[in-house]
Amino acid sequence: MGSAATESPTTAMQNSLDVQLLQALEIDGRAPFSKIAAVLGVSDQTVARRYRRLVADGSLRIVAVRDHEKLGQDQWMLRLRCAPEGADAIATALARRPDTSWIGLTSGGTEVVCCTRPRTRTDQDELLLAKLPRTPHIVDIRAQQMLHRFFGGPDGWLMKHGPLDDEQIAALRPARPAPAVRTDVPQRIEPEDEPLVAALEQDGRATYPELQQATGRSESAVKRRFGALLASGAIYIDIEYANALIDMHVGAMLWITTAPWAMESVGNALASHAEIAHATAVAGPSNIMATAVARDIPALYAYLSGKLGQLDGVQHVETAPFMRRVKQLTYRPYPR
Repeated sequence: MGSAATESPTTAMQNSLDVQLLQALEIDGRAPFSKIAAVLGVSDQTVARRYRRLVADGSLRIVAVRDHEKLGQDQWMLRLRCAPEGADAIATALARRPDTSWIGLTSGGTEVVCCTRPRTRTDQDELLLAKLPRTPHIVDIRAQQMLHRFFGGPDGWLMKHGPLDDEQIAALRPARPAPAVRTDVPQRIEPEDEPLVAALEQDGRATYPELQQATGRSESAVKRRFGALLASGAIYIDIEYANALIDMHVGAMLWITTAPWAMESVGNALASHAEIAHATAVAGPSNIMATAVARDIPALYAYLSGKLGQLDGVQHVETAPFMRRVKQLTYRPYPR
């Protein structure tokens, strides 16, 4: 994306509309185009055309995501220090696994960072204790269990400083039925719900007739179970998009060590920072892991030395800029 000074007025308007559309879909990934168009003040055809273009060029995808924190399932952040010649192949192999997300090459391409969400203890042990330790080119493995999410998951980053105002956000926010189960205990995805969730993991905007065909259940049953899963928080609809669309070209993993008494306050402060896309408490040498995004390297430095560096209780910060993101929510082979 070029700077505003070099864009024509039409291109600048289109880019602005793209970001408005992204935020609208972040609020409700299944909102009808007609509803989005009415809120944004454009035609249905314009919204549909922009959406289809973004999807076609690989800049946008909408999928259902299992909320492992709500489901009470383990999540691990892996840091794999690799020989340079093996890092890319290891990252690609991990990206193809269904139980991984947020994979990136950092530290000049010598470290693979990967979030893994094993479905079972057997899967967890097989990956952490068997496969990875025997993988060639892996020099060192650090596995840090994720303990508590401060920001991320169903909380979208564009809500912090996207272009939509409060009235537009309220108009787009979907009505959710009251959950039929307690939400303060781990939720469940029942075996009979797996075909429905699997279809939504492929396409979060799949129509009810498409979901009916994928599951073999009636449309009313599909609507009821989908609504119940959303209301309980077991799944949520998320968007995956290219950071260049929002003019954020630099990303970095932050491994933050705080005094024990400051972990909660620092985590909550990070959640409010516009630069933070994800923050979670972790077990390990550092006790908070965060993902920061910035327009460029000077902006990242300004954040590290400013807002982050001034937080009371922060004792140490290790910064690992992303060289390349291999997988966000889904995996697409990197163009060669």
